[in-house]
Amino acid sequence: MSAFAERSFAELASAAADAPPWLRTYAFQDRETARHLAGRAEDAGFGALLLALGDRDDVRARRVAAPADLGVRGPFDDVRTLLRARAEWSDVAWLRAATALPLLVAGVRGPADAQRALDTGADGIVVTDLDALPEIAASVAGRCPVLLSGGVRHGADIVAALASGADAVFAGRPVLDGLRAGGRAGVTEALDGLVRELGDAMAFTGAATVTDLGPDMIRTGPRPADAPPTRAAGRPLRKTELHAAVSDPVLDTMTFLNEITTRYPGAISFAPGRPYDGFFDSEQIFTHLRRYLNHLEEQGSSPQQVRTSMYQYGPTAGQIREIIADSLRADENIDVPAESIVVTVGAQEAMLLVLRALMTGPDDVLLVSSPCYVGITGAARLLDVAVAAVEEREDGISCADLEAAIRTERARGRRPRAFYVVPDHSNPSGTTMGARARAELLELAARHGILVLEDSPYRLVSPGRPLPTLKSLDRTHTVVHLGSFSKTVFPGARVGFVIADQPVVDDTDRPGGAARVGLLADELAKIKSMVTVNTSSLSQAAVAGALLAAEGRVSEMNTAAAAYYGDAMRATLRELDRRLPPERREALGVRWNEPTGGFFLTLRVPFRADNAALIRSAQDFGVIWTPMTYFHPGGGGLHGIRLSTSYLTPAQIAEGTARLVRFIEAQSAAPHTTSGGAAR
Repeated sequence: MSAFAERSFAELASAAADAPPWLRTYAFQDRETARHLAGRAEDAGFGALLLALGDRDDVRARRVAAPADLGVRGPFDDVRTLLRARAEWSDVAWLRAATALPLLVAGVRGPADAQRALDTGADGIVVTDLDALPEIAASVAGRCPVLLSGGVRHGADIVAALASGADAVFAGRPVLDGLRAGGRAGVTEALDGLVRELGDAMAFTGAATVTDLGPDMIRTGPRPADAPPTRAAGRPLRKTELHAAVSDPVLDTMTFLNEITTRYPGAISFAPGRPYDGFFDSEQIFTHLRRYLNHLEEQGSSPQQVRTSMYQYGPTAGQIREIIADSLRADENIDVPAESIVVTVGAQEAMLLVLRALMTGPDDVLLVSSPCYVGITGAARLLDVAVAAVEEREDGISCADLEAAIRTERARGRRPRAFYVVPDHSNPSGTTMGARARAELLELAARHGILVLEDSPYRLVSPGRPLPTLKSLDRTHTVVHLGSFSKTVFPGARVGFVIADQPVVDDTDRPGGAARVGLLADELAKIKSMVTVNTSSLSQAAVAGALLAAEGRVSEMNTAAAAYYGDAMRATLRELDRRLPPERREALGVRWNEPTGGFFLTLRVPFRADNAALIRSAQDFGVIWTPMTYFHPGGGGLHGIRLSTSYLTPAQIAEGTARLVRFIEAQSAAPHTTSGGAAR
């Protein structure tokens, strides 16, 4: 039934007493209209809601009188004025939180969409492309009904859909044709005809019942392997024609959080893991630049050379490598030659370069601790790199678990190449790897011949003396260190680096037979020359000036910031403990860890902490957090919440924690605490 029906929902439901009707609803400009409609449908005994993603193409411009249950005054010259141009995933999550009726999501185009629909709390999905149906049905694996909408004209179409994995089909066009031709009798005749054709088609295939229908009954015509489908002039690209990574939910996580933050500006956000703005002074940038220019002059550069260093591209591997190497020796006891460093556009580019260099084929695997920073899994997805998750324990990663994962992958015929880990105050979990675990990890990696990708951006903005980096303990060139100045200098510089001092032997045939030995850093620079060409000379200059002013001791430069972040973490933990004392959190089933530094801590809650719960938290309680499901590449984290404490003032922490606790208590008492969706 349409949301714009001019009969009341009660009338429509009574006319369809044998089967509760479903309501087709939309992304309304005013969400209170959508909430009102859902409530009226539920009161009238409707069986489900259906929301279609994407453009409102199925809504034609038409004038209607005031629809009986819409809750707004009419008439309307064009009902489309009530709707937004598109329905997005955030609309699905919001509607899931707003109604107890089962919710079906239409417009699912591939397995990634299907997984996103399940994560958002959908009770069923509707597919419009028969070609995509088998892969989608396989990815859903019975966790919810899959329906096909579109293209069903004959009984054989139903057989093809059911054999491809659909649980049911929509048969709109035959019914409408029957209605136009003969009214009620025409509809009956059309449906009877479909049933007869279905029986005939099943008899032809030899299937006695619909449960006998399977993919082995489907045959498709040949498609020339060397002739890709052409795109008609002016036809929009389909998302299925793009790389599958663009549909991966991992790539949508930050966009979704930003959208929630924008939509609820009054909410206090524990989501952004960024430095506190109060430590930045606009004039410092000019001071940093001048300090670096003076340094170049002191090193004997001519005015022309100074000008060139600022206005031209500069070396691909970076022009401040010596300054970074000096800082690493002074502050981190990492003694590596400047030639082993590549300056990158943030640590994110460093991840991309390293993965591209190391992963050579479909059998190469990246191991990651899980939960895991989405930047590395996102980069792997873009490069079609296989990822295997090693689940973190409450005290961090276990080397026994990592070794078991290595053996499992090798038994499958795959080659583990590297293990990514954040050893200090991890994002997202907040855990820190102990000294013994660090030594065990290095020994394990060397023994199994894999590299360790160390990413540790929070150690020098945390209170107390940090444990040694893995790279400073590395004696066998086992560790590739990914660095960033986003937390320690300022994020807008977008300057990171990678230490890749691993020897690379060029064993290709050469005249004279001598093999050339270089560094992995040299190979990364080659890749970078085809990605970003170089890192901004202005950004490098600003960072270099800051390092020179601090004599390379970034930790001392960040003493005040580290104290602030430490206070923020302790304040958050105190407020949680005060508002949820031990007996209360035990009764609720809530617990959290207690990091000693960094930006993040994690809570375990008794309900499903998904996007629908996040929207309810922002909308009804004014507090935003990050679902831990974002950070589990192998699935998991359904009951986890990540809190970032770095960007908030003490007053915001106190009020935000109060709101969060009220949300947790309310959500824990709701009837859908285990599903995040409709009560079951």
